[in-house]
Amino acid sequence: MGVSLKLFVLLVSLTLALYPSDVWGRGKVINLHEDNWEQMLTDEWMVEFYAPWCPACRALESVWTEFSSWSDDLGIKVAKVDVTTSPGLSGRFIVTALPTIYHVLNGEFRQYHGTRDKDSFMTFIEQKKWETLEPIPSWKSPASFHMGATAYFFKLSQLLRAVHNRLMEDYGLPTWGSYLIFAVATIVLGALLGLIMVCVIDYLYPCKPSGHHTRTVSDVNKEADLLDRGDVDDLVDEECSQSSQDERYSRSQSSSGAEEEEEEDEEEEKEAGSAPSSPGNAGKARQRRARKAD
Repeated sequence: MGVSLKLFVLLVSLTLALYPSDVWGRGKVINLHEDNWEQMLTDEWMVEFYAPWCPACRALESVWTEFSSWSDDLGIKVAKVDVTTSPGLSGRFIVTALPTIYHVLNGEFRQYHGTRDKDSFMTFIEQKKWETLEPIPSWKSPASFHMGATAYFFKLSQLLRAVHNRLMEDYGLPTWGSYLIFAVATIVLGALLGLIMVCVIDYLYPCKPSGHHTRTVSDVNKEADLLDRGDVDDLVDEECSQSSQDERYSRSQSSSGAEEEEEEDEEEEKEAGSAPSSPGNAGKARQRRARKAD
């Protein structure tokens, strides 16, 4: 036992002698989460998004740790984010594959798509190859308001998943039972939110009265009272005006008819004067005059 301990101490001493102590104290991987992720908005960062169950992330772990030891020499900070414990950040950065690596410079984000080894990472920083990449547009920036709202939706989905697992594991509900509970809760919550929205809209934009007046029982009673008191002057005036209009119209029709008859008589007289008279023609003329007189 004593020999083994001495051998271990000797190996440690040799390691410390071969590698300067300042190397051991140089940069390390910084763990970022939803409470401190805003640190990356200043200075230059390389950030990895990973999950413990991801095989590719496990293979990258040693490389990323070795790369972080050069962070002080490169003048950057190396960090990682566990998406299983920080689902909001995976939504904020739209992480669709693992591992996902971002280069961040003073709040400007670029996604790294190169080879995942230490030399490639160092070359990417030293030669500033990140300048050849297009930064993420402002409307997709993780620091924007709407991406923050997306992060809350991702948190909500993670919470619902935890509730689903608890219902099945702790309370022994079948899968369909958990889904049924979520379906009913969704319907009830949707109905309540819809009712609230309708009330708010009615309060902010009340309905305007229409131009058409609807007669009510009270209106009918008022009209009956007016008729009983004899206050119908307006109604009489309207009837008189309507009757006078009808008379004027009938007079105009009769006058126009008389004028047409006079014109026809004149034409007949002209025809009779120009053509030789005969008993048949005279009789026909008398018959037409009689019909017109009727």
